Amino acid sequence: MNSEPQALGIKPAALRIAPPGGWCDLSLGELWHARELVYFFVWRDIKVRYKQTAIGAAWAVFQPLLTMAVFTLFFGRLAKIPSDGLPYPLFYYCALLPWMYFAASLQNATNVIVEQQRVITKVFFPRLVLPLSAVTSPLLDFAISFLFLVLMMVYYGARPTLSLLLLPLFLALAILTALGVGLWLSALNAIYRDIRYVVPFLVQFWMFASPVAYPSSLVPGRWRWLYGLNPMAGVIEGFRWALTSHGNPPSGLLAPSSTAVLLLVASGTLYFQKMEGIIADVV
Repeated sequence: MNSEPQALGIKPAALRIAPPGGWCDLSLGELWHARELVYFFVWRDIKVRYKQTAIGAAWAVFQPLLTMAVFTLFFGRLAKIPSDGLPYPLFYYCALLPWMYFAASLQNATNVIVEQQRVITKVFFPRLVLPLSAVTSPLLDFAISFLFLVLMMVYYGARPTLSLLLLPLFLALAILTALGVGLWLSALNAIYRDIRYVVPFLVQFWMFASPVAYPSSLVPGRWRWLYGLNPMAGVIEGFRWALTSHGNPPSGLLAPSSTAVLLLVASGTLYFQKMEGIIADVV
């Protein structure tokens, strides 16, 4: 007996795959149904990152730890840059945690479309899954290095206060900032491959434009609103304040930083959506 649909008089449903039809057609339903793909790409990225490494996830601690040591020596001991009353190692490590997450996310997101070109050209799925997974996988390194920060706070006797409850807000701002910029860079790199060579310079310049090696209190008051347009300025200063309660609350930076984050995510999503229809042809 032939059990094929045609023999039973059943016509197979036609599925038409087409790019988004408008600027605001984000296909959030498709993205939600493909949420397991985010987990798959994140897990695969983590396994590839630590495959055949001698010390594995310990690299998540060594990188900010060594950078903290260099900053403490040159910016702290030699340059005598103020640290808002915090020990220099704690001052720098609190800033390096969100910054290194952000830098790693940008690197991942920039290359994710090109690295997954074989999958993109053969299988249909919401392309937004790729930059989402690219900014999610570095959160594991962030969590591991955060555990070391807890030990540092115990060692230096830093006692968190109720401001610690705002830490998830600043982490969310860091994730959204990475996603917004990552959407732009991933789409641009799929078309212009020299974008990946610009990213290291962008990350380096952005770091010195953020209060990683210095406190934002050094910025004159009349320029703080402009300085706050850098989303990572509010994130990094907020991390320090939420964890240690030292320095002033980043209220003057939070409003412009949050506005900049929303603009980055909205414009990045719209641009990525616009390029989604041709990415498979040019990648």
